Amino acid sequence: MSGALSRFRVMALVVGIGLLILFFVAVPLRYLAGHAEFSEVFSPIHGAAYMVYLVTVLDLSRRAGWTFLRTVGVMLAGTVPFLSFVVERRVVRDSGTAASA
Repeated sequence: MSGALSRFRVMALVVGIGLLILFFVAVPLRYLAGHAEFSEVFSPIHGAAYMVYLVTVLDLSRRAGWTFLRTVGVMLAGTVPFLSFVVERRVVRDSGTAASA
């Protein structure tokens, strides 16, 4: 399960950072400054990264035996700025507790 957890951690950070860039850079540039170019390029990249994040969550969920609700909750964490970082830490903490039990 450590490989799945490592992949999840990387993707949670990538998606979280990407979402922050979209939220604090791309959207203001597009709607406040009238420059849509950055969001037109970066949004699909972030969308692809989010799809990979979903696959890593499903893989980790299957290996760790998560409930459906927990899996969906972790998936949705990638859609709220800063939440993917919080959930990533909680998943790592919980998996460390389970591994030592």
